[in-house]
Amino acid sequence: MYERIIILIMALILDLVFGDPHNWFHPVMAMGRAIEWLEKILRKVLGISEEAEKDIVKKRIAGGILVVIMLVVFTLIPLIIIHISRMFGENISCAISAFLAYQMLAMKQLKVESMNVYKALQRKDLKGAREAVSMIVGRDTKRLNESGIVKAAVETVAENASDGVVAPLLYMMVFGVAGGWFYKTVNTMDSMIGYKNDKYRYFGTVAAKLDDVMNFIPARVTALFMVIASAFLNLNWKNAFKIWMRDAKKSTSPNSGQTEAVMAGALGVTLLGDAWYFGKLVKKLEIGDKLREIKPEDIETANRMMYLSVFMIYVVGILIMREVMVRFGLV
Repeated sequence: MYERIIILIMALILDLVFGDPHNWFHPVMAMGRAIEWLEKILRKVLGISEEAEKDIVKKRIAGGILVVIMLVVFTLIPLIIIHISRMFGENISCAISAFLAYQMLAMKQLKVESMNVYKALQRKDLKGAREAVSMIVGRDTKRLNESGIVKAAVETVAENASDGVVAPLLYMMVFGVAGGWFYKTVNTMDSMIGYKNDKYRYFGTVAAKLDDVMNFIPARVTALFMVIASAFLNLNWKNAFKIWMRDAKKSTSPNSGQTEAVMAGALGVTLLGDAWYFGKLVKKLEIGDKLREIKPEDIETANRMMYLSVFMIYVVGILIMREVMVRFGLV
């Protein structure tokens, strides 16, 4: 477990320094391509109809098969790589494990992408801001005005603080690097086939439900530490806690609403609300109280909350791991 602590610290440093360079092949890209390929094969082999309400059972079975295959393959990959790396010595194995762990974190890249939105808004470039925010959200962005763009960016930072950083971190703390890969595979499947539209309402059921289960604890841990972070940042932490308790369940997701509610309360703004997806207007409840208008600078503040929350979770998590090692005589 001492080695695991070192690996996670190294992974964080790598993420803070390098982020996700666009010229590097990323495991999540491989996951995405594998999902697309498996979906096509399964739909063809099982003869699944493209009509929304036909072959419901087949769609659910196919989606379940896809989930199992993806999880087996992308959990074995890091285990095999780490096993082979041990033949070359402990230091090499630790370095390779840290690199594999780093690939599962996305804190710097989330900041970079969201700050691209902020920079475009600073230049009064609405078109550029819409294009920048379209890189990090799933909704249609062509109709968004400035406040809508800022909302989308802030919501994304709040949500991905949990499922893009804290969740894989927690799973790696408990289960090692392979735990992070297992989680990231689930999260990638949910982001690609977990939609409640005509195409994926049944095919993506297993992926979406599994993602909900795996994010249940991380989302609430992240929300709690975001409340604490808001106090250190001189934000309205009392309101953050109040809105968290009051509005978290207003989100259509059982997990993303946790951190989004805290963020809305800390900033004193409203988030969520109606949004366009795939050309259709989706009605959503707003969360938070509109104590003021949302502004581009809130993107910067959201990132500060994310960074501080993650650092605190790192410290607390490592202290807990250290205590476990002491109690069980591992040091």
